[in-house]
Amino acid sequence: MSDIVHDAPVVLCASSAYEEKYYFNQEFAGLPQSIQDELQIMCVLYTADVGGILTLQYDTEGNLLMNVTSASDDFLFDEIGSVLKIKQIQSEKRELLESLALYYRIKFMGEELPV
Repeated sequence: MSDIVHDAPVVLCASSAYEEKYYFNQEFAGLPQSIQDELQIMCVLYTADVGGILTLQYDTEGNLLMNVTSASDDFLFDEIGSVLKIKQIQSEKRELLESLALYYRIKFMGEELPV
């Protein structure tokens, strides 16, 4: 278990269409490289397709949330496409997202592994 206590949302990773950059929080460097790669591909493809900024972050209860923001002057940002793409990711990557939430609650919040 980690000694780190989070009382605010914690960013797992983020991708920005504006800066064409991807960020991965090194607190999660213990995740297998294949998972890190899958997160990067998922986030970068989202922002390349829809635009804006996609952030995957844990709330204080350990839920993994997908937050999307866009610049107020970004008239090319596809709001409808964004909602549809998020639903698609949540459906296609459900097992991955649920596993990442469980990983966080066990490793960082000290919960017991459910039986």
